[in-house]
Amino acid sequence: MPDFLLEEQYEGAVCGLDEVGRGPLAGPVVAACVYIPENMRRCSFIADIQDSKKLSEKKLAALYASITENFIWATAEQSPEEIDNINILQASLKAMALAMKEVVVNDGIIFDHALVDGNKLPELPCPATTVVKGDSKSVSIAAASIVAKVTRDRFMKDLHDLHPHYGWNTNVGYPTKVHLAGIEAHGITSHHRKSFGPVRKFLDFESTRNPLNSAA
Repeated sequence: MPDFLLEEQYEGAVCGLDEVGRGPLAGPVVAACVYIPENMRRCSFIADIQDSKKLSEKKLAALYASITENFIWATAEQSPEEIDNINILQASLKAMALAMKEVVVNDGIIFDHALVDGNKLPELPCPATTVVKGDSKSVSIAAASIVAKVTRDRFMKDLHDLHPHYGWNTNVGYPTKVHLAGIEAHGITSHHRKSFGPVRKFLDFESTRNPLNSAA
């Protein structure tokens, strides 16, 4: 279970940063920044905060509500177009930096340190430390993973209503059989990441089958 041991290594305001959505074929990558003030670290629900991938949808929704009601947080995203332009790693790092900026601008907090999930640091206005598997070691990072995941999952489920052929209400853009079959049968949407293998493969096939359309 994550705890506050990492946060307590640094003086002042320490936030957690995490992102969700590096692997899907469609939709944005979403990052969250969460700051848990010391006077809020005894909230009873904190004991339930952990890696978002290990939580049920019902538990995620409950923890999302508790985190967003009691802590200081923000999210930011990078679109499929931006992901295609700068690659998914850089888009993920940019989203994390933007999420922190949102907290700084909207809440006026000057962070003394940031804990970042993974092994790459975004460009931040404060010192930062990467934490591999950080959502299992830091409550702030785990809380950020929950906020980012719920935000992105809800967005993808809304997109499913507009594009029901890809199963985004359940796979949230990941390359499941339903999603891949949807691409084969119905093509791609503006929400697909054109630089990702299966989508690029479909576009390449279409360009060879319809060279005039591709040239246009």
